[in-house]
Amino acid sequence: MPTRVPNPPNAPALMTSARSLGNYDLARALADLLDNSITADAKSIDITCNFNFANPEIRVRDDGTGMSEEELRIAMRPASVNPDEERSIDDLGRFGWGMKSASFSQCKLLTVVTKKHGIYSAASWDLEDIDGWSMVSYSGFEAENLLVGAIQGRSGTEVIWKKCDRLSEGNSLTHDQFNEIVAHTRERLSLVFHRFISGKSGTKKISISINGTPLNALDPFYSNHPATQSFPEEPISLADGTQIKITAYTLPHYTKLVKDEYEALAGEEGYVKNQGFYVYRNNRLIIYGTWFRLAKHGELSKLVRISIDIPNSLDSMWKITIDKSDAQLPSRLRTRLKTLVDSFRNNSSRVFRSKGGRINDVGTSSVWERFSKNQQIQYRLNRSHPLLKALSNVGDTEWKKRLNYVLKLIEQEMPIDAVFIDASANPQKLNQSATDPDKFMEFVRATVPILLAESTSTCEAIELLRVTDPYVGNWQIVERYLCERGLI
Repeated sequence: MPTRVPNPPNAPALMTSARSLGNYDLARALADLLDNSITADAKSIDITCNFNFANPEIRVRDDGTGMSEEELRIAMRPASVNPDEERSIDDLGRFGWGMKSASFSQCKLLTVVTKKHGIYSAASWDLEDIDGWSMVSYSGFEAENLLVGAIQGRSGTEVIWKKCDRLSEGNSLTHDQFNEIVAHTRERLSLVFHRFISGKSGTKKISISINGTPLNALDPFYSNHPATQSFPEEPISLADGTQIKITAYTLPHYTKLVKDEYEALAGEEGYVKNQGFYVYRNNRLIIYGTWFRLAKHGELSKLVRISIDIPNSLDSMWKITIDKSDAQLPSRLRTRLKTLVDSFRNNSSRVFRSKGGRINDVGTSSVWERFSKNQQIQYRLNRSHPLLKALSNVGDTEWKKRLNYVLKLIEQEMPIDAVFIDASANPQKLNQSATDPDKFMEFVRATVPILLAESTSTCEAIELLRVTDPYVGNWQIVERYLCERGLI
């Protein structure tokens, strides 16, 4: 007869292994703590990141409901809940590992001090001092003394990280490097919790600060901008009645944004990297910048971003990871979403694409001219364009003759047939003009000084730029360059 033999895990080994659960950096680790604060109905969350002479200390305090001594004991227990159990629709947790795995990914000493109905209690796990499954517990004044300043009000919780060996990289981290990590964390949390910070999309508004400075919501769709195109919400109902909400946005072309707006939307890895799906679980952003293999990242679709709102009851279907940094698109949704993606990307390409400069536009010096004679149409480079005139002025008669031959060669060898075929078959893919503001700025820096040198005054040069392609169509970038040079 088989028998059941107790075989519990080794406590120090399991708790140390928890350091490798998930793909945590400081931002993701703190996001897990903020999830708990939001679930606890906090209205204010204050994060303190103290370099402490290369021995960082992190504190996260909220004004939520707090915990009793028994509730704290359960919260500190590894894998404290069954991920398959039904939970409150507002619960941002799942595995019962979040606070522990997130904390241990950064530190060895985790302490939680909480206050409920005016009564303090606290508990600690120290990976350097684990005795079986016994944790250190505090109550009353002992618990309160672990804080730097008492918790205001009748309830609240503070999570404290010490012995942050992972964060400090073995105490080799410099102050500047630490500040850089904190700045990155600020930006990431501003994005992940932007709905809570702004109080939009039906969420409760929450104040979140790092080292005393409040976070500003970073809306990845820039939905308040007049040039942003938003599409009607597309609900998808599943067999069990659960509903997924999908909303697509086409972001403004970069010419309609100022530099700070563009950089905020582009993020650390650029517009192209950040296109695609933005998956929200209970209004908390969990994954973004992916097409789930339904499409490829590309220039012409980089303005499209699609939000997907899912409830926590679909965690298993979406295979949400412990650190909430990844999810997988369920097979049953792929066909439906593929159709939506193709439609939204086509619209984005129309906004993003520029088929080249204008021709014979009254009041504007175009690069190309169109001539029609005897039922024949020709396109020629505009010899009166200020740049071409400037080039012809820098040399002698022989230079001008050679330049004219080169321009005629470009005109004669224009690939009309290829352009016609592409424009007929794949117009959404035809993209001729500059699409990157940094590249266009390079063009501006290389060419505007030529026009300035050819003009009798700065004012004359600026007025010329205002009516000359391609400057007139990208005036915000030209204006920024002129401001940098102190010309306006």
